[in-house]
Amino acid sequence: MEELKELTKVQLKNLDKIFYPKIKVTKGQVIEYYIKMAPKILPIIADRPLVLTRYPDGIDHDKVSFYEKNAPDGTPEWVKTKRIYSETTKRDVDYIVCNDLDTLIWLANLAALEIHMPFSKINALEKPDFLFFDVDPEAPATLSDAAEVALLLKDKLRDLGLTPFIKTSGKKGLHVIIPIEPEHTFEKTRAFVHKIGIDLAKESDTVVSEFKDTKKPGKVFADYLQNSPLRTMVIPYSLRSTHEATVSTPLDWSEVKKGINPTDFTIFTVEKRKQNPWKNIFEKKCKLEI
Repeated sequence: MEELKELTKVQLKNLDKIFYPKIKVTKGQVIEYYIKMAPKILPIIADRPLVLTRYPDGIDHDKVSFYEKNAPDGTPEWVKTKRIYSETTKRDVDYIVCNDLDTLIWLANLAALEIHMPFSKINALEKPDFLFFDVDPEAPATLSDAAEVALLLKDKLRDLGLTPFIKTSGKKGLHVIIPIEPEHTFEKTRAFVHKIGIDLAKESDTVVSEFKDTKKPGKVFADYLQNSPLRTMVIPYSLRSTHEATVSTPLDWSEVKKGINPTDFTIFTVEKRKQNPWKNIFEKKCKLEI
């Protein structure tokens, strides 16, 4: 742990505190995980205003957690922030922007186990550079059912000349994301994603595309609603607040199949994966014709 402290200007504390009690993962191990994954994380989240879910005493059911948009008191001067006015709360919010390893370590040191990103960058907040589908199964539907729907979605998107990428949510679903040139408003991209979901629902009895149907047992919701300004998804390689310390993990499409299990992708297994399926994601930006 002393070596860890010498790596960074962050004032690291309480590295032996247990964050994941069931598997005895400590705060120090969480920080080490984010350091190892930084080369895969930082290019994706650069220049995006982040939202944190913090678990200062770990993830046990009786522990406090909170969702945080505003940079906390005591944020170091070297941490980059972006002030954005919130129409909802009628106040300015100072979002954290993480473009370097020290900031990522600082977030982990804050017990920000989960990190969330929007679909646009700080220099063009109203123009998304990603389309996003949250493929979300409702029990008794499973991740295997979500995988089946995601594969149908992949084929439909490729037929349209788009290049989809996929990751596990780290919980029960899958996230499909398409890099695009930031030329359109969220209103237009959300309508586009919604239409794809409607078309998919016509082709598969498993799929629902409307919010009112999300809790129908055995269905998979092709969720389009996050395609809105400053709405977010959990970042690729973020930890999740599960007993097994699962990770939202980018996959090769060949890995998307029946039997896929979120607990196959954890703090212990993901750092050993040699592949980086999202490595060239920004080289695959599509021009969206809508």
